[in-house]
Amino acid sequence: MSRIPFPPMKHPLIAILRGLKPGETEDVVGALIETGFTAIEIPLNSPEPFRSIEIAVKMAPEGCLIGAGTVLTVADVNRLADVGGRLMVSPNVEPEVISTAAAKGMVTMPGVFTPTEALAAARAGATGLKFFPASVLGPAGINAIRAILPADLEIAAVGGVSEKNFADYAAIGIRSFGLGSSLYKPGMTGAEARARAVATIEAYDAVYGANR
Repeated sequence: MSRIPFPPMKHPLIAILRGLKPGETEDVVGALIETGFTAIEIPLNSPEPFRSIEIAVKMAPEGCLIGAGTVLTVADVNRLADVGGRLMVSPNVEPEVISTAAAKGMVTMPGVFTPTEALAAARAGATGLKFFPASVLGPAGINAIRAILPADLEIAAVGGVSEKNFADYAAIGIRSFGLGSSLYKPGMTGAEARARAVATIEAYDAVYGANR
């Protein structure tokens, strides 16, 4: 299966908005997009997640990658496609979920922790891998596993990652991250999310350079 490529992004940062409610979506997602985030993940264990995803898809400009996290089943993938989602993030490696999402043209980022999981996800056609929890593996652990992976896989560090440790991952060539509680917590306003997003983007540019 041909791999759906990860789209080029100035800031390859996925905002993980766990706990976001539909009524908060326009305010929070709008603030993040205005700040420079172009990838938004709304986990399916959030309140009415597909409604929030649908709202985000309709308001996002062309080029923004909007989708779901904690995707566990093919039925979830089908519902995500129905509301226009283009990003499928899962906590595990389920080949049928990955292949179904890829067949629908979605960018797929399954969660992995071991070489076995990483290679299984690659065989299933994943766009990239979400190494989770990155705080446990650390840059050294991710780097060791990456040595045996296809070069065209996007590698993202997720879990316990914030602007405080971008430099540690930059040292091994990792440039993509999924950011959860360091960026957004349930109940946060758009203004609060914007402030955290600005700090995150500034820190990213300080490490990776504003003119990559």
